[in-house]
Amino acid sequence: MASSTYMIQTMLVCLVICLNDAVADVEPNSEGEKRCDKRWIHIRKIPPRFNLDLLSKCSEYPLFDDFCPYLANHGLGQKTHNHSNSWYRTDPSTLELIFHRRMLEYPCLTHDPSLADAIFLPYYASLDALRYLYGPDYNSSSDHGLELFEFLQDDSPEIWARRMGHDHFLVMARPAWDFTQPLHNDPPLWGTSFLELPEFYNVTALTLESRAWPWQEHAVPYPTSFHPPNLGLLESWVQRVRRSKRSNLAMFAGGGGSSTGGPNVRRSIRMECEYATANTTGVDGYESLCEFVDCSNGVCEHDPLRFMRPMLKSSFCLQPPGDTPTRRSTFDGIVAGCIPVFFEDLSAKAQYGWHLSENEFESFSVFIPKEDVVFKGLKILDVLKRIPRARVRRMREKVLELIPRIVYRKHNSSPGLRMKKDAFDITVDGTLEKIQSRLQELSLIHSQPLIL
Repeated sequence: MASSTYMIQTMLVCLVICLNDAVADVEPNSEGEKRCDKRWIHIRKIPPRFNLDLLSKCSEYPLFDDFCPYLANHGLGQKTHNHSNSWYRTDPSTLELIFHRRMLEYPCLTHDPSLADAIFLPYYASLDALRYLYGPDYNSSSDHGLELFEFLQDDSPEIWARRMGHDHFLVMARPAWDFTQPLHNDPPLWGTSFLELPEFYNVTALTLESRAWPWQEHAVPYPTSFHPPNLGLLESWVQRVRRSKRSNLAMFAGGGGSSTGGPNVRRSIRMECEYATANTTGVDGYESLCEFVDCSNGVCEHDPLRFMRPMLKSSFCLQPPGDTPTRRSTFDGIVAGCIPVFFEDLSAKAQYGWHLSENEFESFSVFIPKEDVVFKGLKILDVLKRIPRARVRRMREKVLELIPRIVYRKHNSSPGLRMKKDAFDITVDGTLEKIQSRLQELSLIHSQPLIL
């Protein structure tokens, strides 16, 4: 515990220093104004109770014996082994911290909010939500976010009033569903009501999974365990993935699907995979048709070796929905060059348009309707076996092209790697475009003459 406390204290000091340096070093000038035109971002200064203080309580979080180790390396977590340069035990809940740290390196920061095209709120919403989801404030979950809004109204209120929050954005490292409990549910159901608060309707929320209808939500990739610090390590990994022998046709890493549950796609996958393993020795050049990696009870969550090795050996990675449609495993599989197989559009196609182009899904993934699998007896492995090998190779090359776009590179990465846009860069670009588009729409609406 003492070492964890020292680690957190050191990291908090570094965050404060980095924040001060970032704001002090970047000032508009003739060259910077040209490069940063319509890209200026101001990081809103908020009290530490909304971010850094939440980190200092890491040993007290519900559901975790000790969350502190996952805050190491500014949210990347501890290294998977001492000599690792790119692999960490990353928890998805730390995306807010990862994003905050990367924002401090953003080249178009301004200390003047009146010059900013967007305002970043460094609020660690998912960590603060834990006390409402599992802790002592469960019966007050409709209050989540109200304290932050009061601060935004009281401290420099002109920053919010300038565009009524339409230029503000924040990261929420959980599915949006966890923040959408109706305000007046009695008794409370699962989740907090942050995204149901009218006070935040104008704010752009970057979530791990978004709902289909609210314009202000947009999904961003789950953080994987791969965070390369330089271009050489990224390229060497991609080459290793390209050379990897794919001895399995397909694999599934996950939990659920036991025989005690009712009909669902995970159960169908597990039954088909186990049957193929027991009754098939190999076909069409594959040593195995299907490998199942049991990740029940979270055993894989912080141990990428459990699933990365099987993914590297497999041509296809099955990505069925679970409690919610999306999965971190989708992005783990892409890092391993494993072609994703989806069973509903909400798992990725309708989510991650900035990072995974909706028009290109057929070029790097396979879609099999879950209803056909569960209720019509369609065999997943039969569908995959019918795909020509030449097409499989083309799809895998497309997956390899996606790797730099869906990983969050390490902070302080090399100049060469910074030339390649990663998940953070693409998210910032998309957010700026989204905010600009919204402001233009509002401008047009307000400029319309009143028709009687």
